[in-house]
Amino acid sequence: MSRETQTIGTADGIKLDARIFRPSTQEENPNPEPESEEEGSLAIVLVHPYSVLGGCQGLMKGIALGLARRGFHAVTFDMRGVGKSSGRPSLTGSSEVRDVVSVCKWVAQNFSVRRILLVGSSAGAPIAGSAVDQLDEVVGYVSLGYPFGLTASILFGGHHKAILQSPKPKLFVMGTRDGFTSVKQLQNKLKSAAGRVETHLIEGVSHFQMEGPDYDAQMVDLIVRFIRSLSNSASPVALDQFADE
Repeated sequence: MSRETQTIGTADGIKLDARIFRPSTQEENPNPEPESEEEGSLAIVLVHPYSVLGGCQGLMKGIALGLARRGFHAVTFDMRGVGKSSGRPSLTGSSEVRDVVSVCKWVAQNFSVRRILLVGSSAGAPIAGSAVDQLDEVVGYVSLGYPFGLTASILFGGHHKAILQSPKPKLFVMGTRDGFTSVKQLQNKLKSAAGRVETHLIEGVSHFQMEGPDYDAQMVDLIVRFIRSLSNSASPVALDQFADE
């Protein structure tokens, strides 16, 4: 597995500091995934938590490393105003949607992949969700702790409509003790969601616990399972299929 630094420009002149995690070689991993050519044509773009509260691409490093070890290209980046990226962050994440779109376009142009999975963590989830239908290459979406709750919706409510109306397959992962969104709030929101929707509830886990490195391996497993299910998307998957008991 290799990791490299890349600067990616946006349409409005921002320079984003990104990390490219390339898959393990045959020598490093004698049994690499993905197992099919279709899976091998997919890259994962990971969108970090809320910039204003210290979110940065380093929080997504463990998941990106795990995905690369499983045979996938993974990309993390600092959104505008974070780390070495230029510009200033916005309170609602509206400007950051352009960052996500620009990184995905760069991936589509520079990798030998035809498809992109968007993964957003915490506030990165609504930001990524607003970009899903702006790119034909994006074929699915994974949310890790989407802040659907009433207080968080003051900042991010403007993003809800985009992902809920998207026909593309989506997976929502959340701890049952998430302090920003209750299980009932998540379920009520997803009742109106279009297309194929799945949830995975992690019993007894809080929002920030799930963001921590102790859960990176589990997040990788869920993402890989979801990617594999995309190849089988002809048959809908029931909501809560992946819920922990």
